[in-house]
Amino acid sequence: MTTYLEFEKPIAELESKIAELRHVPNSADVDIADEVMRLQEKVQKLLRATYAKLTPWQRVQVARHAERPHAQRYIDRLITDYTPLAGDRLFGEDAAIVGGIGRLDGRSLVVLGQEKGDDTESRLKHNFGMARPEGYRKAQRLMRLADRFGLPVLTFVDTPGAYPGIDAEERGQAEAIATSIDTCLAIGVPLVSVVIGEGGSGGALAIASADRVYMLENSVYSVITPEGCASILWRSNANAQDAAEAMKMTATDLKKLDVIDEVIPEPMGGAHRAPDEAIDSVGKVVSAALADLAQLDRDTLRRQRQDKFLAMGKKGL
Repeated sequence: MTTYLEFEKPIAELESKIAELRHVPNSADVDIADEVMRLQEKVQKLLRATYAKLTPWQRVQVARHAERPHAQRYIDRLITDYTPLAGDRLFGEDAAIVGGIGRLDGRSLVVLGQEKGDDTESRLKHNFGMARPEGYRKAQRLMRLADRFGLPVLTFVDTPGAYPGIDAEERGQAEAIATSIDTCLAIGVPLVSVVIGEGGSGGALAIASADRVYMLENSVYSVITPEGCASILWRSNANAQDAAEAMKMTATDLKKLDVIDEVIPEPMGGAHRAPDEAIDSVGKVVSAALADLAQLDRDTLRRQRQDKFLAMGKKGL
């Protein structure tokens, strides 16, 4: 069953009515097929109207949608000849970050991303996409592997933030994130990152300090979650909507601020309604970006990437 968000209740009611009508036989008075078609057209209009005016808080909800495709689904659909790689060679394996070697449109590359999981069991296994230090050190290992063999790197960002537990702090969470960012800026191969859901804090930036940073239309990218911001400023999660509005965390806002390079449109109603279509759109954009970046030498890539991030913030609000 489709999971509906709070603001999608009118859409849910119409689609529920359509589902009921499909089980009703035609009669002399009513043509069920015509009625279903009329309601489907109404649903499309309502979807278009609703998603054309989403608030920042509503986009946060869409970015967190339980049925939104996560990193592993992108990898499974886009990457051929995929060989997963595990472990950081220092402590252990962290399932919150998945990655390996494969091909995108015939181009060999290293791919990695934060995986949230799709059900209770997999979400617990992947820790809801919140990586521990060993996850970021695995990311560093894969990026250095790519650099050594001249392979471009593709990353999928989808995390509320790095794991804040005591065990993560004991193993050097801050250092792991900082070194991961440094690794992103230091490698001499093309690096493309796509925010496919939530891009939360340093946990996201650790694998998103890239030559090209893209965001799906209904994804979000910020230094902290709206709830975290509200708890600091207002001492209450009740102001999360106000925080989301003030933080400029939507793809449109971040494109205006030159924090990201491009917004990738989603299917009507969000990526969760047509996941394969959304994934294929991402694949086309990434493939074009990698072809463009392949023309640059190692020193130029490093210099342009570093200059890009050093220039951020100069434009202002």
